[in-house]
Amino acid sequence: MNNRRTFLRRAGASALGAAAVSRAGAATLPETPMQPSTTTQPPPAPASGRPYHPVVTLNGWSLPWRMKDGVKEFHLVAEPVLRELAPGMAANLWGYNGASPGPTIEAVEGERVRIFVTNKLPEATSIHWHGILLPSGMDGVTGLTQPGIAPGKTYVYEFALARSGTYMYHPHADESLQMAMGLMGLFIVHPKDPREHRVDRDFALLLAAYDIDPGSATPRVNTMLDFNLWTWNSRVFPGIDPLVARTGERVRVRVGNLTMTNHPMHLHGHRFEVTGTDGGWVPKSARWPEVTTDVGVGQVRAFEFDASAGDWAFHCHKAHHTMNAMGHDVPTMLGVDASGVVDKITRLVPGYMAMGETGMHDMAEMRMPLPGNTLPMMTGAGPFGAIGMGGMFSVVKVRDDVRPGDYRDPGWFRHPPGTLAREYSGELPPAPRAASPIAAEPQTLDVRKPSGHHDH
Repeated sequence: MNNRRTFLRRAGASALGAAAVSRAGAATLPETPMQPSTTTQPPPAPASGRPYHPVVTLNGWSLPWRMKDGVKEFHLVAEPVLRELAPGMAANLWGYNGASPGPTIEAVEGERVRIFVTNKLPEATSIHWHGILLPSGMDGVTGLTQPGIAPGKTYVYEFALARSGTYMYHPHADESLQMAMGLMGLFIVHPKDPREHRVDRDFALLLAAYDIDPGSATPRVNTMLDFNLWTWNSRVFPGIDPLVARTGERVRVRVGNLTMTNHPMHLHGHRFEVTGTDGGWVPKSARWPEVTTDVGVGQVRAFEFDASAGDWAFHCHKAHHTMNAMGHDVPTMLGVDASGVVDKITRLVPGYMAMGETGMHDMAEMRMPLPGNTLPMMTGAGPFGAIGMGGMFSVVKVRDDVRPGDYRDPGWFRHPPGTLAREYSGELPPAPRAASPIAAEPQTLDVRKPSGHHDH
């Protein structure tokens, strides 16, 4: 009977668990590809193994492999890396093969993979293959299914790929620290038949969050929720490349979430269908149209749409996730007349100015001095002025004349006549208004000291 149990038994027949590589074996390891660039690297078609249509990792790349005795071999090196989050800011992170997140692993359903993992970190690590069906001894949980990979050591994982889909890899050793430092990556398993789930463009991105104080470069690894940099593939806007497509093409976007909160991913100008999760493909009968899909912690969502010409915002719909270098203790100054205070402060601090009395959009157009290695909170320039975004934001750029396989930025969209919002100066129709609440009589505020909590 060809079921999951027999598959896993066969998959683990030659290797029952992750194993250390001897010094002699290390001499035969595959090369260690490195990619320091932060620009999107369109992947080449597979030169060996089964055919498939590769994904495009936004601001990232796919890991090369070699074929040996019918097995696809990869080599990952866990190590400290310096990652540019956007022009003007770099972070001290942990990653694989010179990048955080690590390179995307791509293979085909039914293939057998052998993945060597070398640890160049200062502490033990492991790799868990998030969502992939495999023998228990290959699951990568330190202390439970294997010893930790000590610094300087190499382990090997080997298993067959049971099903296609979108998966992730990350450590299961000192997980809260190592993942907070950016140690993670994507693992794409393509269908055995390349005609299945076929799309014209296939993008992949991994969500991560960091808490990096202005003027510094290393994340605060003990932060639980109050992160100030929300990233796609460890990049923030305006450092995130656009998603480029041709009008009418079928586009898939795969999103994996390894942050500590959920992310409602919203695409302007289109409706899409969620076609896959980290559990597999969603049958057509179970899909429905969306413009926003929520990606929970540890989850994957793949959605598809037919591209329509234009420049379309694509972002997390939590407003503070589209900002950089946020401060969580800044008071609300909206509607406050601070002119008298400003006069007094400027006598002590020349050049001081108050912000926020009329809103914060002006910050997107200012060029205020910032600490070194720090990004503006609201930034980015578009064809009509300041975009005023940051964090998890990019643009889907769809054009009629984009060639197949071309992912270069086509520039800003030229709107056809009559399709652009414009200033209006004519006579306005009446604007109905909601009734104002009746002003309440002034009341005395009664404050009581809490009771029942002694010695506080």
